[in-house]
Amino acid sequence: METTILDQIILLLTGLTAVYLIYRFIQALKESTEKPKYYYHYIVSMAVLFVSGVLVILFDFAVLARPEIKIVATLIPFALATGLMCQFYQKYAKPYVMFMMLGFILIILMNYGIIDTKIIYPIFHSIAGLTIFFIPIIAVSNKTANKGFLWVTLGGTLIGIGGIALAFLGAGKPLLGIFTAEVVFTILSPILLLMVLSYTMGFMKNMKK
Repeated sequence: METTILDQIILLLTGLTAVYLIYRFIQALKESTEKPKYYYHYIVSMAVLFVSGVLVILFDFAVLARPEIKIVATLIPFALATGLMCQFYQKYAKPYVMFMMLGFILIILMNYGIIDTKIIYPIFHSIAGLTIFFIPIIAVSNKTANKGFLWVTLGGTLIGIGGIALAFLGAGKPLLGIFTAEVVFTILSPILLLMVLSYTMGFMKNMKK
């Protein structure tokens, strides 16, 4: 499906917002004496979002069907989810990162036809999405994060809807039978923009706590 001018404008705004957030993460790293590793996860997530948006602008939504793009795009939710786990639940971070790495490897194998279990996408994308959704809520409840961090949960909800819909679409089974390719690609650009704006609000508010 081809991108419209509106899609391209929205994707450009999404990319610029992602670049701004990367800048703020880099600044936070420079200002921190501990150099927390979770910032690197966040930077990777936003960098992949930026590159993916640029590729869609240049080559339309069809580029998302390419195996290498589908593999790399997985890093958007995976890296963000592992970053949250590393920031707020270091005790469980290592096994969680290993689990996400397993999912990433399986997704690589699936996209290159080495294995044929298409349910891998929905399973791992759902886990990453739920992680992004729940950790900010728990962190705010435990007072380890500013209330504004709940914006990240909203972003997680949005990426969950988009990611799961794309995952089921990739598996050949439109989510709920209504999220067809036309529907998914119509709402994808606005979802990505709203998602990155929500992340920006959440992370910026938490940095200022």
